[in-house]
Amino acid sequence: MKLTLERDALAEAAAAVAKSLPAKAHVPVLAGAKLTAADSTLTVQGFDYEVSQELHVRGTVTEPGSTLVSARLLAEITKALPNKPVSLATTGAHLELVCGSARFTLPTMPVEDYPALPEMPESAGTVDAAAFAAAVAQVAIAAGRDESLPMMTGVRMELSGATMALLATDRYRLAVREMEWQPTKPDAAINALIPARTLHDTAKALGPLGGHVTIALAQQTAGEGMIGFARDTRRTTSRLLDGANYPPVRSLFPATFAANAVVPVAALIEVVKRVALVAERTTPVLLSFNADGLIVEAGGTEEARASEATDATFIGDPLTIGFNPAYLIDGLTNLGSTHAELRFVDAFKPAVIHPAGSDGEVIPGYRYLIMPIRVSR
Repeated sequence: MKLTLERDALAEAAAAVAKSLPAKAHVPVLAGAKLTAADSTLTVQGFDYEVSQELHVRGTVTEPGSTLVSARLLAEITKALPNKPVSLATTGAHLELVCGSARFTLPTMPVEDYPALPEMPESAGTVDAAAFAAAVAQVAIAAGRDESLPMMTGVRMELSGATMALLATDRYRLAVREMEWQPTKPDAAINALIPARTLHDTAKALGPLGGHVTIALAQQTAGEGMIGFARDTRRTTSRLLDGANYPPVRSLFPATFAANAVVPVAALIEVVKRVALVAERTTPVLLSFNADGLIVEAGGTEEARASEATDATFIGDPLTIGFNPAYLIDGLTNLGSTHAELRFVDAFKPAVIHPAGSDGEVIPGYRYLIMPIRVSR
């Protein structure tokens, strides 16, 4: 194998593959990036039997061929290279990489031992890349991190006709985003539970490419299934989580509310961050609402305390409610709006945050539910 290509394109492809692979592979070849040069294209592949990545990079191929090298080492090297064309050439059991006056020799692994990547499932439809990336970012923040509860570490995708709904919860908060998409079949009705980290990384990478992303789904049977995402020279597949017993999380949203507040998002985020400096990890921040506005408070060790007032338009009886500051900031940061509307039942029931305009009108499509932390005063 011998070819020359642009440094930035190679670095991007190597980084994408390396990021998708586990830190420690059980089988050495699964830590590798497979490089295949043919027809003026370098194909970079990674696969760990859970997630696969395939990216195509244009180049000048002198000798076609394939090789397998450490994905992480390749990503680190290409990221550090000067912005000059890169030459790759296999020599015996090594890959020679030359960029300007920089020269690297990487050991290769047996390419014949590398597993074949799964085929892309059948296309279910397409969605705007930028809108999809924004929607996934809004929802993935609420997914669980505890691998002992795998169902909570996923984002549930509900496809019903021309509507796509994304849901995620870690039992302490719940995010729901609804948006339009273009199904292949107008009467499509499909549910899938996708690992949140894979979905977030994939959508984040595809969003800047613009255009539309193809979503491909293989029918789940006995808790198994696969989803694929494709855009131009890039494709990703991932196994699905078993979502057969996913809880009816939409029922967590209260049917009625007793109070609501409209607050400027940026100002509230800054206030919560400052006040939370004195809070311990498990200590909530207290939000006290009344007709005059909002006071944010927190207390920590050795009688450290903080409070700060900020603007809010509040309707209802005076209310003091406590939240995990990190969860509250996550929800506010991902609203994508200048203002937020917070709806309350009481100090002990879940609160719901909606994006809103400067006039206080709710912007439909996104809801972020957050469980309060009981406090005694």
